[in-house]
Amino acid sequence: MNEYRAAPRVVEHGFGCPYCGEPITMLLEPDVGMQQYVEDCEVCCNPIALRFEIEEGMVVAFDAEPIEQ
Repeated sequence: MNEYRAAPRVVEHGFGCPYCGEPITMLLEPDVGMQQYVEDCEVCCNPIALRFEIEEGMVVAFDAEPIEQ
């Protein structure tokens, strides 16, 4: 029996790295609502604290802050 599984829907969001300023895009999962986690910059590899909220497939709040080391 073949089961069809839809690919998870994601929202692409762009922002500037709080360390190096380079533009970054990330794929955010909209089904969870408010989320927060740490992701490394693809350019300078520094950790970024991300907090965001998605409603009806749209990013309604987004914050990317450097992590003090």
